[in-house]
Amino acid sequence: MELYIFILTLTVVLSTDAELLHEYFGIHGCSETDGEDMHGIDGEEMWHADYNQKRGVVTLPDFGNPIVFPGYYETSVIEMKGCKSDVATLTNIFKSPPPEMDAPQTSIYPKDDVQLGVQNTLVCHVTGFYPPSLSISWTKNNVNVTEGMSLSQYRPKADGTFNAFSTVRFTPIEGDIYSCTVNHIALQGQPQTKTWDVDVALPSVGPAVFCGVGLTLGLLGVAVGTFFLIKGNNCN
Repeated sequence: MELYIFILTLTVVLSTDAELLHEYFGIHGCSETDGEDMHGIDGEEMWHADYNQKRGVVTLPDFGNPIVFPGYYETSVIEMKGCKSDVATLTNIFKSPPPEMDAPQTSIYPKDDVQLGVQNTLVCHVTGFYPPSLSISWTKNNVNVTEGMSLSQYRPKADGTFNAFSTVRFTPIEGDIYSCTVNHIALQGQPQTKTWDVDVALPSVGPAVFCGVGLTLGLLGVAVGTFFLIKGNNCN
C-alpha cells in the first residue's frame, strides 16, 4: 500500500490598500506513482504543474490580470523528485503504514439546461476523498467513452479532504444513458458509479388546461351574474 505525502499551505495576505484580505493556498504532494503541485488564491486555482505535458499551466480566467510563474515548473520537477524519494524512505522507516482514508461522494449532472441535439457537458463531481488519488471513467449506453473527457486537479477542502471534477462533452439524444465510475483506495475495490439518462420532458399541458377552465368558469360566472342583475332591474 502506497504512502502519500501531501503538504497544504494556507496564507492570508493583506492587500496594499489595507481593505481586502486574500487567502493563498498551495498543494505539493506525491505518492510513489502520482504527484501534484498547484497554487491558487481565494479558492480559485491559478497554476499547476502538468508532468505529462512537461510544462506549467496557468488557469486564471482570460479576463484576469495576466500573471507569470517563471521557473515554477522546473522547481516543481526538482521538488517532486525529492518528494518521491521521501516516500520511499518514510515507507521503509514506518514499515508501510496504512494511510488514512475517506471514501468519495459522487454526483453527476449537466453543465447547462438540456436541449436535444444541442452539445452540452456532463460533470462528475467527486468530493470528500482522501488520499488525493483516484481514477474516473465514463460510459455511454454501457460503452466506454474515450474522447472529449477531462479531469481537474485535486482541490482541497477545509476539512483536509479533496474535490475533483471530470467532464465529458455530449450531444443529448433521448434515451441515452451515461455513467461516471470512480475508483479510490477507500472504496476497497468496489467502484462507485452514478448514472444520468437523457430525459427531456415536454412542457406540461396541465397549467394551460387549468387556466383555460378557470377563465371559462370566470366568464360564465360574470355572464350569469349580469343576467340576474338585469332581470332584477326589470322586475323593479
